[in-house]
This record gives sequence, structure tokens and C-alpha cells, in this order.
Amino acid sequence: MFANYLIGLREGLEAGLIVCILVAYLVKTERRDALKPVWAGVGVAVLVSLGFGAGLEFGSQELTFQAQEALGGSLSIIAVGLVTWMVFWMRRTARHLKSELHGKLDSALRTGTAALVVTAFLAVGREGLETSLFVWTAVHATSDGTTEPVIGALLGLATAVVLGWLFYRGALRINLAKFFTWTGGMLIVVAAGVLAYGVHDLQEADFVGGLNHLAFDISSTISPDGWLGTLLKGVFNFQPDPTVLQVTVWFVYLVPTLALFLASPGLLSRRVAAVRASSSR
Repeated sequence: MFANYLIGLREGLEAGLIVCILVAYLVKTERRDALKPVWAGVGVAVLVSLGFGAGLEFGSQELTFQAQEALGGSLSIIAVGLVTWMVFWMRRTARHLKSELHGKLDSALRTGTAALVVTAFLAVGREGLETSLFVWTAVHATSDGTTEPVIGALLGLATAVVLGWLFYRGALRINLAKFFTWTGGMLIVVAAGVLAYGVHDLQEADFVGGLNHLAFDISSTISPDGWLGTLLKGVFNFQPDPTVLQVTVWFVYLVPTLALFLASPGLLSRRVAAVRASSSR
């Protein structure tokens, strides 16, 4: 449940902050007349995101087992790619997000009502679609036949809504840079588990081999149905009998990605500039 709560909280808060910035700017510049188109765009984005999530859930139920596993594995890998890009993007642009949104909103105000709706829809819709995809894959990765993963994701989204409202009202102030750094790091750990789950799905769909080549099997020590196995699965998507390929993919993704994310942004930028300079010689 915790992993899905974290996903709902992190993704929901990003979308909530975007809405807060848009609404606060319009109120501050005395353009309350533009609030309705902005809220319309936000509403459409939410409906599209919910529809996308519902389509994934109910559409996949009509597929054969092999097709379900292939779809789940493929979407898990895509979701991990999107979330990885998102956490790095937010770490890099969080400081400039407010001014960037203000610029887009000013341009939309000059264009007209339709532009306001589109601006709000695009700003929130991207976060919503990413949230729907990653929550769907994470819920299926950690699901044990109960509703706890779904409840965890919904509680995370509800918490994000409350925090967003408190931010807007000025009743809550936290260091957003540290918040997104810590949650981003934890989300990368969750993404590693989702990636391993996706690989296992592709193995079960016979798209990738090695299903019977286990890295280890400690089922007798940590039962998947026990409290410890359930806890580890819910937080890290741990399974007591992973395949060699799952463990390999987990390490290959987690170690370098987490190291790059936690590295100083300034240091990382200087290294990239040095590589570009040397390659241009």
C-alpha cells in the first residue's frame, strides 16, 4: 500500500501545484474571468486521465492470459521510462516551473478562451496520464487480490489534493526541492520493482526467456502470503523467487539511475558540458 500511496501523493501533488500556480496567478493579476476556462481544462484533463485508466483496466480483462501479460509487461516498462524522465525533469525545472507556467498563461490570455482551456489541459493532462499509467502498473505489480493497492493510491491522491489546497491558502510551507528529491528517490526504487515485474510478465507471455532460471528462492523463509512478504511486496515489489533476468534488470536500472538522481545537479551539468566539449574537439 505504501508504494501506491507514494505514487498517488507524488504525482497528484505535482498536478496540484500546477493548478495552484495557474489559479493563483490569475487571481493575483485580477483575471478571475479566466478561471472558468482554466478549470474547464483541468476538468477535461482529469476526465481523460480517468478514462485512460479505466480503459487500461477493463480493456485488459477481455484479453487472453498471454496477451494480458504482454500488455502489462510492455506498459510497465513504458511507465518506468515516463516516471524516470518525470522525476529528473522535475528536479531540473522545479525552480523555473512557476515562471514557465506564467509565461504560457500570459500567451494564452492574449489568444483567447480556447487557448486557456488547452493550456490548462496540457499542463495537467500530462501529469494525469502519467499518473494513471504508473498507478495501474504499480497496482497490478503489488496486487495480492485485495483492494489495498487501490486504496493506497487513492489515499495518496486525496492527500495531494489537501496539500495543494493548503499550499494555495498559504497555510502550509515546505521545502519543495527536498520533498521532490526524497520522493523522487523513493519513486525510483518503486520504479525498479515495477520494471522487474514488467520483465516477469514478458517472461510469462513467452516474449522473453528465462522464466525457469531463478536467481534464488527463499519462499520457505519469507512467505509471499506472510506479513513480511506482503510488506516487502507492497513497498519494493519484492518476490521471494525472482528470475535471474529480473534481478539483473532491477540492479542495472536502480544503481545508475539513483546515483545520477542523487548527484548534485550542478556537478551533473558540469560533467555533461565537459563530455560535450571533449566530443566537439
